[in-house]
Amino acid sequence: MNGPWDVWSDCTPDCAAHALPRVPATRTARRGAAFARCVRRALTDGERMADPARLRAHAASLLDALGVRVEGAAALTAGDRVGDGSGPGSGPGTLIVINHISWLDILALLAVEPVTLLAKREVGTWPVVGGMARRAGTHFIDRTSPRRLRHTVREVSELLGSGRSVAVFPQATTWCTADRGSFRRATFQAALDAGAPVRPVTLHYTQQGLPSTVAAFCGEDTFAASLRRVLAARALTVRVTAHPVLNAADGFWDRRELADRAARAVLGGRPEPGAVAMPGPGAVAMPALPVPALPVPAFPVPAFPVPEVAPVPELPVPVVPVPAAPAAPETPARV
Repeated sequence: MNGPWDVWSDCTPDCAAHALPRVPATRTARRGAAFARCVRRALTDGERMADPARLRAHAASLLDALGVRVEGAAALTAGDRVGDGSGPGSGPGTLIVINHISWLDILALLAVEPVTLLAKREVGTWPVVGGMARRAGTHFIDRTSPRRLRHTVREVSELLGSGRSVAVFPQATTWCTADRGSFRRATFQAALDAGAPVRPVTLHYTQQGLPSTVAAFCGEDTFAASLRRVLAARALTVRVTAHPVLNAADGFWDRRELADRAARAVLGGRPEPGAVAMPGPGAVAMPALPVPALPVPAFPVPAFPVPEVAPVPELPVPVVPVPAAPAAPETPARV
């Protein structure tokens, strides 16, 4: 049953397609066996999996077993919590907002930087990923209870205020590509209340550089069917692009504008127009400075005198007399 917070997506399992020929069945089988071994190791880790270093290692091992590469950002949080956004820092944590395509999104995020996740309740029931999400301290949202929205916003604000970074999927559902959907605004209020920076992040899936939807987990798709596609995918790569931080603490934006700015960065797959990416993980978005119009000096063009051309005298045309032809002799008339 859909809840009042649910978002309808027109993406279906038919959207998921390979951009390259599938790998041979023997390689698919080897990947499946390796993935099963990694799952068993992760499950036997028990509560120790909550340790950020161990969580990151398990996520990376699962992706490697699937043949999925992760490229892009080395860190997602801002400030002095870089490298481990799960623990308290000297200032507020970072609200990391990400587009949502697949269950692989969670593994990719945890492999880059384990942080506290905010996800819908259904994620907790997903095989493998749900268990890792629970052990990572994920906070699950019940969309069938709109009365808990205010409580959820307050809870996220308190987490951010304590120095913990929180990752959310503001689209509230999965889409087959990174340029679809829109952002819900409630969690952005939590960033404003905590004075926390917002890090927009885009996830792209490719196969040998070609855009691919094979990882998409949409509509009535099942985990088993999605896993089979991923196991057979050739050269599947997820690229994690961290955009410049939006400083909600500056107080210039309300949650509507903050969400819109983040959505333009994430769903467009590029930083907001006019933003300048500063070196290092604490990048900030700076407005584009106006370029003044410089006056163009007018150089006088000297007038050069044009010499007058003397008129050409008109020459008389001589008249040559034409002699008249002699008259023909008269012929006497015959009688």
